[in-house]
Amino acid sequence: MKSTLTLLGAGLLLSLTSCTHDADTVDPDGPVVAPTAYTLEVPSYFPTLPAMPADNPLTNEGVALGRQLFYEKALSVTNTVACASCHRQELAFTDGLAHAQGVNGGTTPRSSMSLANLAWEPKLTWDGSALGLENQARIPIENPVEMHQSLSAGVARLQATSTYPALFRKAFGSSTITEANTLKALAQFERTLISSNSRYDQYQRGNRTALSSYELQGLLLFATHPNGKQRGGNCADCHSGDLQTNHTFSNNGLDATFTDLGLGAVTGLATDNGKFRVPSLRNVALTAPYMHDGRFTTLEDVVSHYNEHVALNSPNLDPLIANATNDPLQRSRTLDLTATEKAQIVAFLRTLTDTTFTKDPRFSKPN
Repeated sequence: MKSTLTLLGAGLLLSLTSCTHDADTVDPDGPVVAPTAYTLEVPSYFPTLPAMPADNPLTNEGVALGRQLFYEKALSVTNTVACASCHRQELAFTDGLAHAQGVNGGTTPRSSMSLANLAWEPKLTWDGSALGLENQARIPIENPVEMHQSLSAGVARLQATSTYPALFRKAFGSSTITEANTLKALAQFERTLISSNSRYDQYQRGNRTALSSYELQGLLLFATHPNGKQRGGNCADCHSGDLQTNHTFSNNGLDATFTDLGLGAVTGLATDNGKFRVPSLRNVALTAPYMHDGRFTTLEDVVSHYNEHVALNSPNLDPLIANATNDPLQRSRTLDLTATEKAQIVAFLRTLTDTTFTKDPRFSKPN
């Protein structure tokens, strides 16, 4: 019994000694300093900003790290493609291509979406396959056509650098880089990409001279649902509010039969076939070509589609498109806009361009 107690006592002493030693260990990199909260400036007329994820609040250090990662090509298998390769700031974070290009010249079946005002988007990508920015970032990194590298391999590359461990330590308190913190940092940066200084915004803030009478007529047409009694372009039913989107998924009558099921491929519901995310129209003059497959080259092409080329027999066609008409007798199921009205709508769409956003140094490539 005595020897047993002696051994237990020795073990306890050794344990206490070990605990004391661990508590007194000094991090060779110095004490961990808590990151600084990031102040996100949101226009007063924008919708209320959704709550940030509780485990990923915005911080100056996290946003700075996310910006660095957004332009980091080491996240691709060939070290040649970054998030910014398909999302160029000068093009409102699109790439000017009908089909995004990834590693080794591969092309995706869809175009790159603009990244403006993502903090308000509950579902990401054209088909809504990602819930939240933290989940979305993994998709292009690991997609075999896009960046084609497991996130774990990308993290290992970052860990081996002389710069990233320190940046992660500042942002998340540890120089050990994890997949979760990589995704969190990217999401933080992307939430700061707020576009809110177009001429349309200036008009919304009270500058009544920011838009011409011609552009204002385009805005009126844009905002009006035509029912035979009042003329309209039927745009704002989907592209509504100051964010220029209703955050839903819609079939806008591109095809009578589908080669890409869109949302239906994600949900498995036939009633979702042919539906795609309604994109924001902010900076739309910079984000050509248009639609999920980049089939339209110009804004004029887009307006012409809605005016005279909607596939009215398309399954799941949005009823707000199907029932829109400028015919007082309700005989026509097309908009029948005049050439002048179409041009006025396009003129208004061009007022949504925000060059402050596309030139903001906070969003550009670091260094």
